Amino acid sequence: MLACELGTDPEIAVVSDLARGIDTAAHQGTLTGHGQTIAVMAGGVEFVYPPRNDELYERIRQTGAIVSEMPPGLKPQARLFPRRNRIVSGLSLCVVVVEAAQRSGSLITARMASEQGRSVLTVPGSPLDPRAFGANRLIRAGATLVRNAEGVFEVVRPMIGVPSSVSRTPDHHPQEAVLELDITGTGEREAVISYLSPEPVAVDEIVRRCQIAAAVVRTILLELELAGRLERHPGNRVSAC
Repeated sequence: MLACELGTDPEIAVVSDLARGIDTAAHQGTLTGHGQTIAVMAGGVEFVYPPRNDELYERIRQTGAIVSEMPPGLKPQARLFPRRNRIVSGLSLCVVVVEAAQRSGSLITARMASEQGRSVLTVPGSPLDPRAFGANRLIRAGATLVRNAEGVFEVVRPMIGVPSSVSRTPDHHPQEAVLELDITGTGEREAVISYLSPEPVAVDEIVRRCQIAAAVVRTILLELELAGRLERHPGNRVSAC
């Protein structure tokens, strides 16, 4: 419903990544509202991922845009998805987070948006729903709370026609708070970093040495990779840049 209402405004395009769930709904809602939508792909533009969205991909290709920074012929790979998300936020005037679990990639996208000077808007959820943990945490960190499409319009309409580089006014500080949002604890991050060196090491070895949950280690490594401080190698190995 949110994307459908946004899609009725010809001056607004909805950008997402064709992923399952809310991202698919965002594209479909915009097309239903006869609006414009852009899908950002993790691999070459000719690869539909997930494959089940091939029909949606074709509709977007005909009426919107399919974009990717990857060369044609490159299949989607796990390491490319987080990199793709920075393009989603970079193309947008603001990023709307509808659902985000505690270690959701949406939180990383929100951080990227903040670093790029974009507004971060968040739809609140029940404090008892694990799918709303990250979204509610973003609100606590200073993201703008929105409940419907009109709330998004209130933020976006003044930005239309204004270069994104000046979209943030000097007296606007909430997004700086979003930058301070920690997905993982500082101690855990420092522990993982201490086992990184220019020599590649297996991710499983880092997990074993740190005695930290594998999911937490992967999140920290992902953040470091996005920051340009980590390089991945064959055999699930990583090294510090």
